[in-house]
Amino acid sequence: MRILLTNDDGIHAVGIRDLYKGLVAAGHEVLVAAPLSEQSAVGHAITIAMPLRVKEFTENGFHGLGVSGTPADCVKLALTTLCDTKPDLVISGINAGANVGVDILYSGTVSAATEGALMGYPALAVSADDFSPADLTEQGAYVADFIASRPWEAAPPRCVLNLNFPALPLGQAKGLRLCPPTPAVYNDWFVTRQDPRGRNYYWLTGVIPPENLSPETDRAMLTEGHITLTPLRFDFTDRDTMDRLAGRLGARVSG
Repeated sequence: MRILLTNDDGIHAVGIRDLYKGLVAAGHEVLVAAPLSEQSAVGHAITIAMPLRVKEFTENGFHGLGVSGTPADCVKLALTTLCDTKPDLVISGINAGANVGVDILYSGTVSAATEGALMGYPALAVSADDFSPADLTEQGAYVADFIASRPWEAAPPRCVLNLNFPALPLGQAKGLRLCPPTPAVYNDWFVTRQDPRGRNYYWLTGVIPPENLSPETDRAMLTEGHITLTPLRFDFTDRDTMDRLAGRLGARVSG
């Protein structure tokens, strides 16, 4: 297969390097187009106020293109300009840190895969529940086996498959679970500190309270040690509310 590989942790990240090795070892042709620097939690931002620049990297068996933009920029630029031939699949990852629940909205990893799906390509986002992974070789090989099963053939157009690995050696992980995202959201707060000149700065942090987690959802299953898979679609229409408003406002419902 021809695969476009990207991420949001940057082209030097462990996750993209180990996933690249796993895909190439399985015989796939891989084009890497990933941000030059970390772009975590930038969501689906795209660059419109400045040009994008591309730098080529070839080192230790790895070859890829670093792009001076966001994850969505990387996919858009690659699919329209950098790819000599169209890929069969867009993969984003392996991200350092899980992308479950509300993280899906913030994630540059998921957004890069979403950009591929919006452009008509099967798309897979991959993350590991570890913010400082040292070695994701086993997870990279798992992804190569996973895509060989051709799961996207059961998915509708513009669907993103969101795969997450638990913070365990792969041999200790429990089985794959298909599950919905948790509806629980973060309790956020900002840590206030001072710079050397005595001026305040603010650093966002937060947690999803464990007691708010619904069983059988992605965050709960991942914490229990399962590999999780969630099919995502991006239809933002609240159709129940649309129908209620139609009655209240006397308006016709379209679509």
